[in-house]
Amino acid sequence: MAGARFTENLSGSNNTEKGKKGEDIAVACLKKEGYRIIERNYRCLYGEIDIIAMDAGDIIFVEVKSRKSDNFGLPEEAVGMIKQKRISKAALNYLQEQGLADQNARFDIVAVQFMPQGNRAKIIKGAFDLNS
Repeated sequence: MAGARFTENLSGSNNTEKGKKGEDIAVACLKKEGYRIIERNYRCLYGEIDIIAMDAGDIIFVEVKSRKSDNFGLPEEAVGMIKQKRISKAALNYLQEQGLADQNARFDIVAVQFMPQGNRAKIIKGAFDLNS
């Protein structure tokens, strides 16, 4: 996806508000691309998954990363190996809880950039593999 634009001013917002806005932008972007949102902010002993969705019959575990600038790199670069392992363990827990262990699954990242000319969201499909 080239990067959808969403306009909203976030100056003066705290990090929790920015995170929620980033997730809201990500949900809008995913829906626009045909994803069906199943759950937001799934939490378990192993961690949290920002968004769980369906896309073409597969379960998609989505990590949302938001940035106001690229001073610390692109948003998607903030999903390192430790974060991937936490998301993977939480995803396995979710699949087991729901009785979906045989279901095809994928890990996507939605990178959100808050820009003065309008916010951007980019879906990175298959951003990483299962890391347990």
